[in-house]
Amino acid sequence: MPATLWLRRVDRGGGPIYLAILRALEAAIADGELQAGEQLPPQRAVAAALGVDFTTVTRAYAAARARGLVEGAVGRGTYVAGRAAEDEAGLVDLSMNLPPPPKGLNLGKLLKETAGAVLDRTDPQALMAYHPPGGSLAQRAAGAVWLAPGQGEVSPDRVVVTPGAQAALAAILAMLARRGDAVIVEPLTFPGVRSVAALLGLRLVACPVDDEGFDPESLARLCAEHAPRAIYCIPTHQNPTAATMGEGRRREIAAVARAAKVPIIEDDAYGRLPSTPLPAIAAFAPELVWRLATTAKALSPGLRIAYVAAPDLAAAQRLAEALRATTLMPAPLGAAIVTAWIREGTADKVLAAVRAEAVERQALARQILPAAQGSPEAIHIWLDTPDHWPGERLRDTAQSRGLSLVTADAFATTPGTRAGLRISLGGPTKQSVLAQALRGVAAILSGEPAGRMVV
Repeated sequence: MPATLWLRRVDRGGGPIYLAILRALEAAIADGELQAGEQLPPQRAVAAALGVDFTTVTRAYAAARARGLVEGAVGRGTYVAGRAAEDEAGLVDLSMNLPPPPKGLNLGKLLKETAGAVLDRTDPQALMAYHPPGGSLAQRAAGAVWLAPGQGEVSPDRVVVTPGAQAALAAILAMLARRGDAVIVEPLTFPGVRSVAALLGLRLVACPVDDEGFDPESLARLCAEHAPRAIYCIPTHQNPTAATMGEGRRREIAAVARAAKVPIIEDDAYGRLPSTPLPAIAAFAPELVWRLATTAKALSPGLRIAYVAAPDLAAAQRLAEALRATTLMPAPLGAAIVTAWIREGTADKVLAAVRAEAVERQALARQILPAAQGSPEAIHIWLDTPDHWPGERLRDTAQSRGLSLVTADAFATTPGTRAGLRISLGGPTKQSVLAQALRGVAAILSGEPAGRMVV
């Protein structure tokens, strides 16, 4: 229901009425009475409630939109705009890999509607109680639907629902490896796997890569030399390099793992972003692959739900027990929201809207940074950087100019890896802010570090 209590703040004491409406709206947002995503009453309803002309309210709403207080479109209504993170922190964040705001959808409104529906049809006491580790049958069935593109039909018995990809990754590695064991990874990889390896005392062995990912011959050699307990990779929109393995390469990697009898942890965080997903590695070696697919990079990181397709029923049960010992269970309300979204088709709508926004942001990035690497549907790009811009100097310079950047050293698993930036395109709430930030990156890289002597 549209929020109306804020109208009592309208003070007719002096000046134009449209400005009084604008000030009341601004004060209600500043005081927290109106939250981001809340729907405002239609303009005609406000005019009737206040006894003013419709054009007066139209003028007030237009002024609020110009100030960034509200957003909306014909037919969708008017909503309180979310305050951009860059406005709150003073930095434009290009370092955190977030999905962009879904184009044409109000995520806050969707969350409110689904949460309300879940609470209306569920006993709150049951919802807030402890739930079985690994998820209920309904949640696992929804996970099987989420995993199906790229892998085909997956039995819900093999699906484990987890409170985010990091928790799943930690539990899987704790099951497969012991202190001192080797895990093969890409030279630049997800920082989360580095953190887990450090916690568990695992050795990360970097495998040479090309534009598609692991070199199969090098992978086979390293498997023979190091007897690894697992192979970890990100085959689609690799983090951070944005490389994607073709189908042929995925088949080769699966064949190498099968010959060496080494399980693969396939981190498919970005696998749902392409409009036509490639077959997962799990499709070629389901008995060896732990496929991990989070909703964080495709829908929203705040939902904290990820699904694992385990190699078999026994493996799924072991993972559920491992999660019981660490994170116990996903937050029930978040799991219920994602389950409802998948079952009702809302997840596909949000995914399509995220993808549409990502495509526009990728085009923007290519225009401003032509050397950037990444798929047209990815939420991040990779940019090689010149040798005269060391990572720490680059980050400090960017921060002094209002930009938060992450450089290659955050992802490196071995010395001497390529220098570069992973630039996340989803953090800024507006494309105009992103464009300005990308121009700032281009300006920095076209210059010289302060204090560097050029001869």
